[in-house]
Amino acid sequence: MSDDFRDILRRRAGVDDEGFLRDLAERLAGVRGVVAVALGGSRAWGEHRPDSDWDLGIYYRGRLDVEGVRGLGFSGQVFAPGDWGGGVMNGGAWLDVDGRRVDLVYRDLDDVERWWTEARAGRFAIERLPFHLAGVPTYLVVGELARCRVLAGALPRPDFPDPLRRTAHHEWHSAALLSVGFAEAAFAAQGDPLGCAGNLARAVMEEAHARLAARGEWALNEKRIVAQAGLAHLRWRFATLGAGPDELGAACAEVRAALLDER
Repeated sequence: MSDDFRDILRRRAGVDDEGFLRDLAERLAGVRGVVAVALGGSRAWGEHRPDSDWDLGIYYRGRLDVEGVRGLGFSGQVFAPGDWGGGVMNGGAWLDVDGRRVDLVYRDLDDVERWWTEARAGRFAIERLPFHLAGVPTYLVVGELARCRVLAGALPRPDFPDPLRRTAHHEWHSAALLSVGFAEAAFAAQGDPLGCAGNLARAVMEEAHARLAARGEWALNEKRIVAQAGLAHLRWRFATLGAGPDELGAACAEVRAALLDER
């Protein structure tokens, strides 16, 4: 296949993707309660692979008509608000749309605006969420507004508040040091590589959150934040943690030193 023909195929795929997005957003925006639809995730930030999912935020006020979402006729699973336990992860859907994997995430705008108000005052909470080592900060939903691509309706574009830079850095950094301390005292000293590795991994994620917050950068998931925060070298330390108290203790000391070195 010639390079010119590959370029034609890529351009056609881009056009098809734009048409797909436009049509899907229009249909979702017609569901009762929806006030805006936005593209998020790696495709909104230009970091996607060809096989990446399509992540769409469904912003609504009042009551979202879940039956209206189901009525669009896409195959997959549609959940109601609250089905995912509430909090930051409110609910959504996992769909197959024209052969594309589409994840819908519900966002109650009243709730988002409440967390935005808290973030402007430097306040936030950290919620436990499956698949996240350090949990997720409630200002995640504010960061989504800042980084998403609006497809239908209108959404605000928040800046990273200065008070949040200070408090988020302090709280995440303090949590990271506590996690390292617990890894040392409760697991490394006993020669327990499982508990030691788990706590050290959480510490690295927590410190990544701390450093990105200090820089005023929104961290919306854990996939790339370690590298973004300049801590990528610590990932490879986990391949050689060892098993005995001395080896595990040395690993803890190395991670602690890296967390304290904020150059």
